[in-house]
Amino acid sequence: MADAIPSLSPTPPTADPVRAGQGAGGKPGGAQGADPKGRKAGGADTLELSPEAKAQVAKLQARDAAVKAHEAAHIAAGAGVVTSGASYAYQRGPDGRNYAVGGEVSVDTSPVKGNPQATLAKASRIMAAAMAPADPSGQDRSVAAAASSMASQAAVELAAKGAKQGGKPSSGSLIDTVG
Repeated sequence: MADAIPSLSPTPPTADPVRAGQGAGGKPGGAQGADPKGRKAGGADTLELSPEAKAQVAKLQARDAAVKAHEAAHIAAGAGVVTSGASYAYQRGPDGRNYAVGGEVSVDTSPVKGNPQATLAKASRIMAAAMAPADPSGQDRSVAAAASSMASQAAVELAAKGAKQGGKPSSGSLIDTVG
């Protein structure tokens, strides 16, 4: 479908993601029978985590930072093709906080109708946005491959248009501009 708007995203969310304000199983609050904030018995606001829980929080914090940097890279490189801000899937940590464990940015991958030169330029921006993160996901690579295919088709249209008009492409070949 030409007007589809796929999402660029890092690896899928890790174990049992929850949306903000939801506990395990998608229900408000935390898991049944457990204090969602990990407070001591008696209701004190002091958070005391086991060494294992602290290690899990550290992993979640690192994942959160990586996911947000990944999506920010797509947005920064996708001027003119990114159609939405980043949206995230969250996992609640043992400290009661939500950490981003997956994310996506929507990108317009439709060709510019009737204008193969503009389509070629747009495909280049799509590829740049898709491959901007240091660690492109499978979905990112798929979007870049689709953009490369769109660029190839636009180059064929430009060549046909040039041949129809009896002219040759100006400086350099169209293959060089596809990259």
